[in-house]
Amino acid sequence: MTDRVWITDVAARDGLQNESAHVPTQAKVDLINALANAGVPEVEATAFVSPKWIPQLADAAEVMAGIERVEGVVYSALVPNVQGLERAIEAGVDKVSVFTAASEAFTQRNTNATIAETLERFAGVFARCATESLPIRAYVSTVVACPHAGSIKPAAVVEVVEQLLELGPCEIDLGDTIGAAQPDDIEALLEAVGRVVPVDSLVLHLHDSTGTAIACAQRALDLGVRRFDASCGGLGGCPYAPGAPGNLSTSTLLELCSRTGYDTGIDATAMADAAQAIRLKLSPA
Repeated sequence: MTDRVWITDVAARDGLQNESAHVPTQAKVDLINALANAGVPEVEATAFVSPKWIPQLADAAEVMAGIERVEGVVYSALVPNVQGLERAIEAGVDKVSVFTAASEAFTQRNTNATIAETLERFAGVFARCATESLPIRAYVSTVVACPHAGSIKPAAVVEVVEQLLELGPCEIDLGDTIGAAQPDDIEALLEAVGRVVPVDSLVLHLHDSTGTAIACAQRALDLGVRRFDASCGGLGGCPYAPGAPGNLSTSTLLELCSRTGYDTGIDATAMADAAQAIRLKLSPA
């Protein structure tokens, strides 16, 4: 175990994808640059998905072209398939993410495919990334509860994680998509998935729908988790998950880490400034 906590800020992708009003490309670029300059080690910048499904991220290539890259910062992007991956490679991403779920109902409504079919789509992504030496993050959403199917058993999450690992090396990111988790749920989840993947290499992605995200983060830290997603200003929510209004705020997570003696390498004041700046751009009035 280490006293270092690694945070990926997902505001530019997961945070903005659900905004109903158009967010200008330059506002996204400014946010990504501010996060990188604040010391965030990884910024999930955008997603190379169909504009039909997520129009807010139609400018993915333009965003990647506009950022001022900070040495040492990883700029990642979500891709749904090989076609999206090729666009991401052309744009110069450092890492890609793929997305599935532990709930069949959620996966079918979100991706119009079964879990098995999403994994089949990923096979080509994993193979292509191997040739490019491009790291992969694999999101498993609805790891505690699904807005359509209710509670999800940890065993169902383990099954999906095992299938992802069979495709090739990847970072496993566990998402509490609707923010339903209590600390005991996180403990049960980590106990199960920890038998397959070392807990300190897992990533935890928390939503704060019920106000329990920081308590869940605290329990996860106590159990050895050292990698988290968080969102500048608490922006975010999944357009396919009713009741998921926002991600765990990066500033709130920074406060927890500081209070409990963990180093993140992120400037808390710069993060607060970035949050205020993007909030003003989203709600100028």
